[in-house]
Amino acid sequence: MAYALDGKMVIGVSSRALFDLTVENRIFEEQGLDAYQEYQITHENEVLGKGPGFSLIKNLLALNELLPEERPVEVIIMSRNSTNTSLRVFNSIKHYGLDITRAVLVSGAQLSPYLKAFRTDLFLSAYEDDVQNAIDSGIAAGIICTDHIYEEREDGSIRIAFDGDAVIFDDSSELVYKQGGLKAFEENEARNADTPLEEGPFAGFLRKLSAIQEKLGPDNCPIRTALVTSRNAPAHERVIKTLRAWNVRLDEALFLGGIEKKDFLKAFGAQIFFDDQSVHTLPASEEVPSARVPYRGGALGGEDGGETAVNGPGDTP
Repeated sequence: MAYALDGKMVIGVSSRALFDLTVENRIFEEQGLDAYQEYQITHENEVLGKGPGFSLIKNLLALNELLPEERPVEVIIMSRNSTNTSLRVFNSIKHYGLDITRAVLVSGAQLSPYLKAFRTDLFLSAYEDDVQNAIDSGIAAGIICTDHIYEEREDGSIRIAFDGDAVIFDDSSELVYKQGGLKAFEENEARNADTPLEEGPFAGFLRKLSAIQEKLGPDNCPIRTALVTSRNAPAHERVIKTLRAWNVRLDEALFLGGIEKKDFLKAFGAQIFFDDQSVHTLPASEEVPSARVPYRGGALGGEDGGETAVNGPGDTP
């Protein structure tokens, strides 16, 4: 019988998201593909350092030990590496004892067709075009910041933080702000407080996390989620009622009203923070692993979501 992915949380992770490939990527950018390949093959028995997504992936895989009959998490290496340069990645996976046995290696080609084939719930990569293609295909994905190294969480906890608009929710409310300003936004949110927001790219992933939390129960669950948004009162009510209508669990909600998010994410201890704007993810990445969500939706467009909406009420500071 074929191995079934039905019901599992499938996570695709690139080698640069999982491991520290700073030196190797610099060789690729400065000296080209041939030099990169030669370096990887020459050093394939040297273990790679831990990358920005390592702690998250390791602790998500540990959920399989808590639910051994279901084994709810499947992690797949999805890389632009070729088979010839991939042995160092696999050797490092073995060294760290990560239960990752499946991989897609495309030698520089597009990964997006395989994301759907694997029914991927979350994709983490440092390559913007791969992530953009995933988002456009309806898959939760983030461009992970690779400029910093983070301490691993040794307690096994899983702490994931999300922005609201254009991440968990769609960007329709932000469009109201862009077209009509703050007063129009607040009036719209008050008028529609009982109307749930539409789903954004990470709604499905949040639902899967919530379902695993439910199975583990409150006394045995290492997962903790947080909404960290620039919204504040009175725009909070619609968010709370939307999550209630979705029957989705969020453990913490921070309505910051434009205060910089970095220190709050550090206090939460996020292993990953998802936001649609680099004005949030870049400073946040100084403290916690962060990934930009290039959601274009039907409203904001552009390469960096709603970043042009300065001092907006949704998720723009």
